[in-house]
Amino acid sequence: PSPAATAPIFLNFSHNTTHTMSLYSNITPNANLVAPKPIAKSGKVYDLMYYLKGSAAGGICCSITHGALTPVDVVKTRIQLDPVKYNSGLVGGFKTVIAEEGTGALLTGLGATVGGYFVQGWFKFGGVEFFKINIVKSIGDERAWELKTPIYLASAAAAETIADIFLCPLEAVRIRSVSDPEFCDGLADGFVKMLKAEGVGGFYAGIGPILFKQVPYTMAKFAVQGAAADSIYGATGSTPENPPAIGNLGVSLGSGVIAGVAAAIISHPADTLLSLVNKAGAGGDGPIF
Repeated sequence: PSPAATAPIFLNFSHNTTHTMSLYSNITPNANLVAPKPIAKSGKVYDLMYYLKGSAAGGICCSITHGALTPVDVVKTRIQLDPVKYNSGLVGGFKTVIAEEGTGALLTGLGATVGGYFVQGWFKFGGVEFFKINIVKSIGDERAWELKTPIYLASAAAAETIADIFLCPLEAVRIRSVSDPEFCDGLADGFVKMLKAEGVGGFYAGIGPILFKQVPYTMAKFAVQGAAADSIYGATGSTPENPPAIGNLGVSLGSGVIAGVAAAIISHPADTLLSLVNKAGAGGDGPIF
């Protein structure tokens, strides 16, 4: 059989830290699929270290990307919470925040963002790797090939649900500090004040919206990126082992952009609701419904 036909179905995580490249893009149709297990030829072993590397890569990448976009997130949250005042779009929102509060206000919630999305990325990317590999082990190779998209979706949903349990408290502090700049002097101070004022329940007032936001977002992100990567490889007549001119990294980045746009559109309504639930005031505007 050809190298593509005998390649393992899961790419090494180091090849796809942006999100996930194609789950099955290194397999030709009707190939003899190889279950995710130690493979002498590739030297790949799906052991604890494999999952730790995947988790660490996901956490680092998510914390960097979300942290870098903190100014955009600050303005977005202000627009969601006070559309009357911040009614001049993204650029106008930047100008309003800077004029009234100074440039430093654009970094409000940076600590909570970096910390929260490191934890979220850790469980999301590590979890997706864990669930998809073990699903394939349980249902067999041929059936896994037939159900590759449902495997993407189920793995992403399970991993993101777990990740959101850890993300929710940090998002609550972030949104509260953005909506009320006088609320706290940092992540630790915000945690203490929320705990004293609202108890543990205050950290999870937004668990419904965050699940409605993040789970569809992650499902769309992984599924769309997998399909987009497959399409790019197919259109260029290439494979991960014989990549196109842009290389595997280019395929990963390109498909990641497509997936990110699709996922953002899907998750936007729940993102607005999450901001409203966690805005200044005990528990925000109330429950998800």
